[in-house]
Amino acid sequence: MSYLKYLNYNLGKGRADVIAALTVAAIALPQGIAYALIAGVDPRFGLYSAIFVTAIASIFGSSSHLINGPTSAISLVVFSTLGFFEPDARLDAYEGMFLLGIMVGCIQILIAVFKLGDLTRYISESVILGFMTGASVLLAIGQIGNALGIREKGTAHDQVFYRLWLTLTGGSPNYQALGITIVTIVLALALRQVVRKYGLPQFDMLFVLIFVSVGAYLLGWTVPNGGKTLVAVSASVPASLPLPHIPEIKFAWVGQLSRGAFAIAFLGLLEALAIAKSIANQTGQVLDYNQQCLAEGFANLGGGFLQSLPGSGSLSRSAINFQAGAKTRFSGVIAATVVAVAILTLAPLTKFIPKAALSGLLIITAARLIDLKRLRYTFKASLFDAGLVLITVFTAIFVDIEYSILTGVALSILLFVPRAAKLKGAELVINNEGIVREKLSIDPPCTSVLLFDLEGEIFFGAAPDLDRYLEELINRAIGADVRFIVLRLKRVRNSDIVCLERIEHFLHQAHKRGITVVLAGVRPELDQAFSRAGFKEWFPENQIFIEQENDDTDSATLKAVRYAYELLGDDANNCEHCAAIKTQEDRRASLYYLV
Repeated sequence: MSYLKYLNYNLGKGRADVIAALTVAAIALPQGIAYALIAGVDPRFGLYSAIFVTAIASIFGSSSHLINGPTSAISLVVFSTLGFFEPDARLDAYEGMFLLGIMVGCIQILIAVFKLGDLTRYISESVILGFMTGASVLLAIGQIGNALGIREKGTAHDQVFYRLWLTLTGGSPNYQALGITIVTIVLALALRQVVRKYGLPQFDMLFVLIFVSVGAYLLGWTVPNGGKTLVAVSASVPASLPLPHIPEIKFAWVGQLSRGAFAIAFLGLLEALAIAKSIANQTGQVLDYNQQCLAEGFANLGGGFLQSLPGSGSLSRSAINFQAGAKTRFSGVIAATVVAVAILTLAPLTKFIPKAALSGLLIITAARLIDLKRLRYTFKASLFDAGLVLITVFTAIFVDIEYSILTGVALSILLFVPRAAKLKGAELVINNEGIVREKLSIDPPCTSVLLFDLEGEIFFGAAPDLDRYLEELINRAIGADVRFIVLRLKRVRNSDIVCLERIEHFLHQAHKRGITVVLAGVRPELDQAFSRAGFKEWFPENQIFIEQENDDTDSATLKAVRYAYELLGDDANNCEHCAAIKTQEDRRASLYYLV
């Protein structure tokens, strides 16, 4: 853990962190309430997440600017995951949510312990783009009922459009609520422009929420009259912090929650690492991916025991933290502390916040999460990535938000493997100037030494291509009566037992046919694999030319080519192609390559 850097913590860094933290806390308060409503749980759990998940992740994390806590995407998956609870079993649903957070944390910690954090680099960003687009659409659709002041119908089991249809046909619009939604959206858009134009602290969402809530209160819309208010309001948050709580564990729940737990764990890591990497690209900070995975796991695990909504890295709050000038991870701890103080002092006032106002802010959030610029670029640049985006979006909207991230990840891996398994092979020649390069169609064939280059991953997926190239080499050598093959392996990587067996079979077959094979440009890791597989017990070691990292004197490839010509000898070389190049002595001095 990189805590030693805090020994250099000074007043300047502290001041910058405090200013950034206040800005983050200002947006964390309304978002914490709103994201809890998306998850279908009490608003206090979203606020607790903005305290404990944020603080724990900041303490143990790697990124200096990443702010964790409740997010819209995670909340949507939580809502879907808790859908098997009956609507009136709210206490059970809350216990299930705490258990879900613990399961998510355990999965993320295991990923960090086994140092699998770096594997997230191999999941296409198009999956995240598609997921965020689909989640944004779901978020906006899910807020239509609150925006119109209509009580939502249906359950989490129902498809989102069917649920929307039930809601719209099950009640009449509340025009006061609709007015609040419209005013909230207009004010939020206008204030964001002012904030950007004058470089003001980004308190705009909090200011809009306070302004609209006060206005609705003065109009009497949020004051109970006969036990009811004219517009629906958020639940009251107690002015206290939760004590540690061990959630109830029922094994039937574990099975129901496991799919969502894996989806949230992977999505949370992808979200957090993508945001951290994006900011680190601008700051130059070197990230420890596994440390960040461990921090995400600790945060959700601790949050589960502290009645918190599961969370991840927040794009909006992290960006605000960075833009507001935060210097260290301590800004996240300060922001969490500010939210805690706000709960202890202002929590009772949350009962006057209209749901329609939160709905308006969430609709704006959903619109901002759709990255139209990147979507346009993706659809123009790559059919592969465009397909991933479309499938992920379709799965999120029409199937299940949990399945979308898992489907996208599975597809990205399945589609990546065939592309990674593309093994390229090319014949090389020596031209009249002694240059080793790729053979052109106009180059005359060489009947003395066959030079061949392989490039790509040599794992089980590439085995068919490797078989084809090696079989062609043997057949060509036999057909042209060539007795020497130089096989260049400088650009092959990640050998496995399947491809090592193919190479061993090729070498044995060549030996039986009286063909000498020289292995050129062998990297040290491949040479070690040859040793472990027992190659050097039977294959002549002087026919393996190892590529040295810092050897500027000569190339292993050129050494191998010269060695093959030395074994052949000038007297035995009747090839017209070789005769047209240079004498053996000149070739030894002047060879160089362009591959």
